[in-house]
Amino acid sequence: MKIPGLPRKAVVLTAFGTLLATVSACGTEASVPARSHGAAASPRPGAQSSTVSTAPTTDPARIPGVGDRLFRQIPRDSGQVVAVYGEDEDSADSTVVLYTREGPEWRAVAEWPGHNGRNGWTTDHHMGDERSPVGVFGLSDAGGVLADPGTRLPYNQDEEAYAPPNDWGEAHQHDFDYVIAIDYNRLPGTPPYDLTRPEGDDKGGGIWLHLDHGDGTSACVGVSKDAMEFLLRTLDPDRHPVMVMGDRAELRA
Repeated sequence: MKIPGLPRKAVVLTAFGTLLATVSACGTEASVPARSHGAAASPRPGAQSSTVSTAPTTDPARIPGVGDRLFRQIPRDSGQVVAVYGEDEDSADSTVVLYTREGPEWRAVAEWPGHNGRNGWTTDHHMGDERSPVGVFGLSDAGGVLADPGTRLPYNQDEEAYAPPNDWGEAHQHDFDYVIAIDYNRLPGTPPYDLTRPEGDDKGGGIWLHLDHGDGTSACVGVSKDAMEFLLRTLDPDRHPVMVMGDRAELRA
């Protein structure tokens, strides 16, 4: 990891701290791929090409399945929403849908299977609970091991900062090829690996949208490589994209 102005020793220590933060946020050795979701176009578990969403729409001016409490938290100037529908409060399975706003109407663009925290969801996330936080969060920064695939989001490529430890196992070695930082307890406008936690370390952080390894995470959301590339090329900071995420019951509340 190259940080201008830091001596070599500081760079090494910073990289080590970044690695620890990543370990605490996403995959661990306890993660074992559970199943594949289908298409063989990508070698990663759960990989699937983008598909037009079939999510039911009742009121085109609303995001399907999102109740007043969370819908009111979506900024008025937001024109893109990534909705993560968790199957159950204690489930690691979810469905990820990209919506765009055209005039007053929200329209589904694409849908993918995904995974969230291995213990499910929580409205009071803390470090180590292995649950994903429920809420509405900005999507402002991206990065990864691989080169920028053509995103409009600020993109930070760094093979060292995003490389999972070798002892995580083969299933996790591409988790962070691409990541999009979820603006939970972080400073927007910084690289996804930035360690700043405005609400304190106990509230967790380093929660990303990243490549799926076929099973639950420590708090992140995983989708296929195809999905990540699609999202990176589609999300536009001028449209103020946000993520609305949670189990279906909390989303409807």
